[in-house]
Amino acid sequence: MLVLKSGTLYFALVFAVGFVLGAIRTTWIVPRMGARRAELMEMPIMLVVTIIAARWAVLRFGVPPVPSIRLGMGCIALVLMLVAEFGLMLWVRGLSIRQYLATRDPVSGTVYYAMLVVFAIMPLLVVSINSR
Repeated sequence: MLVLKSGTLYFALVFAVGFVLGAIRTTWIVPRMGARRAELMEMPIMLVVTIIAARWAVLRFGVPPVPSIRLGMGCIALVLMLVAEFGLMLWVRGLSIRQYLATRDPVSGTVYYAMLVVFAIMPLLVVSINSR
């Protein structure tokens, strides 16, 4: 239950910030700078949000520094993120998963996929930060 609660909180925090930043990006930044540049500008902010959210969720629920538990937390958050993202894209933009993936910019899309991996493992990485 601890893994589910902490993973859900972690997902909710990052998704909420990403949703707000995404609205700002698509409304004001993409028309001025283009999609690739706007998405790449957002990535460092989301990395910081990911670190803070993972650390906060771990501390909030007292998640022990056991790799399997921390990775479980990250994997729960990742699954929720993918379901939310693909569900939102399918519903709002009327795209299939294949169409959505095909519309991703090759550069910012690759960075985004790498960020999803970082998102999944971040609860494990904050182990080092907490143990110092």
